[in-house]
Amino acid sequence: MTDHPNGKTEGMPPLARLLSGIDKQRNVTRLFYLLLAVCIALGLADFFYHKHGYFAVEEIPAIYGLFGFVTYAAVIFLAKGLRLIIRRPEDYYEPFAIDTEDERAAGSDPEATGGKPHA
Repeated sequence: MTDHPNGKTEGMPPLARLLSGIDKQRNVTRLFYLLLAVCIALGLADFFYHKHGYFAVEEIPAIYGLFGFVTYAAVIFLAKGLRLIIRRPEDYYEPFAIDTEDERAAGSDPEATGGKPHA
């Protein structure tokens, strides 16, 4: 059983105790390489059997993995481009915020109420 980073596992639910060591750098690296090995094995396995696809493109080995990777990368790059178009300044909504720091904008300026605080 793995240990919690601060060494305390008592009082933790069973699943939390089981997964408590996963955030250690050594285990993160192992998990990454395990996932990489599984992906490579599944990609290579696609070369060793005959597929009966409906379309000709489905006959290409590892086409679904390649398609998924290219699509995911395209979404990331499109999002970066879209961010340039729809980006707003950091204080864009500030004049309309109800939790603003400016007392005059919040309606509690003592000078505007004759020296009495806003109730």
